[in-house]
Amino acid sequence: MAGGLVWAAAFGIWITGDAALAVTGKTLEPDPQSAVVARQLARAIPRLHLSRRELDESLSVEAFQGFLNMLDYDHAYFLASDVEEFRKEAPLLASRLEKGDVSFAFRVFERLRERVRDRVAFADSLLEKGFDLTVSETYVWKRKDAPWAAGREEWDDLWRRKVKNEYLARVVVRHLSDEGATNKAAATEGPEGTNAPAAGVRRASEADALLAPDAFVRKRHKQYLIILEDSDADFVLQRYLTAFAQAYDPHSEYMTPSTSEDFDIGMKLSLVGIGALLSSEDGAAEIEQIIPGGPADRDGRLKPGDRIIAVAQGDAEPVDILHWPLYKAVRIIRGEKGTKVVLTVIPASDISGTRTVRIDLVRDEVKLEAQAAKGEVVPVVSEGVTNRIGVIRLPAFYADMKQRVSGGEEYRSSTRDVAALILGMKTNGVEGLILDLRNNGGGSLAEAVEMTGLFISAGPVVQVRESRGIQVLSDPDPGVFYAGPLMVLVNRFSASASEILAGALQDYGRAILVGDSKTHGKGTVQSWQNLDERNPRLGSLKITTHSFYRVAGGSTQLKGVVPDIVVRSTLDVMEVGEEFLPHAMNWTVVNMARYRPVSDLSAAVNVLKSRSLARRQEDSRYRAQESMIERVRAFQVSREISLNLQDRLKLAREERDIARLEEEAISMDEEGDAGEKKDRSRDLVLIEGGRILADFIGMGQTKEKSNADRVLENAWSGK
Repeated sequence: MAGGLVWAAAFGIWITGDAALAVTGKTLEPDPQSAVVARQLARAIPRLHLSRRELDESLSVEAFQGFLNMLDYDHAYFLASDVEEFRKEAPLLASRLEKGDVSFAFRVFERLRERVRDRVAFADSLLEKGFDLTVSETYVWKRKDAPWAAGREEWDDLWRRKVKNEYLARVVVRHLSDEGATNKAAATEGPEGTNAPAAGVRRASEADALLAPDAFVRKRHKQYLIILEDSDADFVLQRYLTAFAQAYDPHSEYMTPSTSEDFDIGMKLSLVGIGALLSSEDGAAEIEQIIPGGPADRDGRLKPGDRIIAVAQGDAEPVDILHWPLYKAVRIIRGEKGTKVVLTVIPASDISGTRTVRIDLVRDEVKLEAQAAKGEVVPVVSEGVTNRIGVIRLPAFYADMKQRVSGGEEYRSSTRDVAALILGMKTNGVEGLILDLRNNGGGSLAEAVEMTGLFISAGPVVQVRESRGIQVLSDPDPGVFYAGPLMVLVNRFSASASEILAGALQDYGRAILVGDSKTHGKGTVQSWQNLDERNPRLGSLKITTHSFYRVAGGSTQLKGVVPDIVVRSTLDVMEVGEEFLPHAMNWTVVNMARYRPVSDLSAAVNVLKSRSLARRQEDSRYRAQESMIERVRAFQVSREISLNLQDRLKLAREERDIARLEEEAISMDEEGDAGEKKDRSRDLVLIEGGRILADFIGMGQTKEKSNADRVLENAWSGK
């Protein structure tokens, strides 16, 4: 993502005690080494980046805008006059960078601190006066593209609504918490007939995270100011230089030595933490991906899109981490193996931001074995017939490259593991196979090519463009390891190598793709290198150097891979995907590679799509899920939220009720699902994928075949 990705985990509390609120930062200035770093970066990016774009005035203006957005994501702190003042210098910033001059960044940062001090004082005055929560007015909560306030009157009104919204959210939390505690108490009568609270229930006034609403909001704003006052020169320099790198594309960035160290830790398989990938979004640490086999994956409660707003070490008081730099948030989550960390989380599905949950996890190592491909054979019923379906979950494309390069014959790889699983499933008499690539963010390109070869005869798999031209990577093995009915599951987090495999199997007509309306759309590859190999203290550069193209010629960039049958998740209506990132590289096309499709699945897909839709419309679980998805979609589009207490309580209760209905519907047993394991019974996309594949298999086995049956039979037999 645009803010850069690191693996979740942490070391300790950064800010403690109210005494920290009095800290006032000194005016920051660039150190002498900053000039060297700036000159090195200015020379490296145009030379190394795939686009070979010059560091010119137009790029300089884009970097300027990106830098302001990093510092003021919601366009709430700077005034329009500040922005116009700074904009006059924007075209000159690239040439200054080439000379090692980064003073502009520090002047902008100092102005930001001035504005934040002003707004913290203003928020204090608003909270002292209180708010009328009966007035019908709204707040524009999605402000990243909004104009900055034109003057103090407009600025003050924006902040009155902003602070009122934050205050109101906490009031709603307390109302719902009290309602929940009262309901549970009423349902659990004490021994003397009194309504004693149920075990483990805490009323809002007793909960650690539920301070009085005004105290909560005041603390949050003061904490942001503390973070800015406590920032060092590296904090400013990294954001400024990353703004230039991300003017080229959202995956390039500059990393200081400290952030490089955190990245290196994240890439080690022995990482100790919660097992999640984080990105920085609107000041919060957002879950980007759950790492298979890690504590969060085994626990199951933490989901992609969830936002971590507070962290507690064991039974200690939680520390609010909103607005923390991502690397500091990572460090407070990471810790020693076997220790407990408690996360306060706003769920991704919560559209009002008023519902929080506390998730306790025990830190553990995330090893290669836990991330390896896993498979099982599941029974799926279609038209009264039980089919044995093999399901292989592939969280990443991995390989022991050291053993592979050295010529070792026993090296571990995702392709070998998948082949072994398929072999076992063949022995078990499976009638079809599902390859689950959901949340698979990629990995080894060679593995994606080799794994595609398990399902097709020799032919091109992907085209790779670099500065010197286009290279076609092919499957060299003429054999087909598995030739039966095949389905691939994808979602918005299926990216990079996952898109290569899914796209190739779709282009060859070898598999039916099911999932969200598209995959992530990351069709680029990044390389890492120190700015100066002789001096690692200058930091490093992550830079985009290659791009991918399908054998049919189209890039996977931006557009991703579009499934044949859409069975969407909540991710599908959230701003997840390459198209939502600033300065994403364009979709392009190259010549089609010479390949021969196995079959044309289009007619079969039309039949299967119709049957799947009818089936889901009759299933209460899918109706409940669709209700939740539509609520999230509507809120994402609306951009405004009511500042009236009764309106907000109504909205929050509706969300709570929908979530409860969804949970109850998923927990229901229904005909055909008796053999499902508990974790699978909650995976509605996998359940429907199995049914679609069962339809695909069943039609080819029916003695008296309709025209639709014959279409399906011909499709999976390759005719």
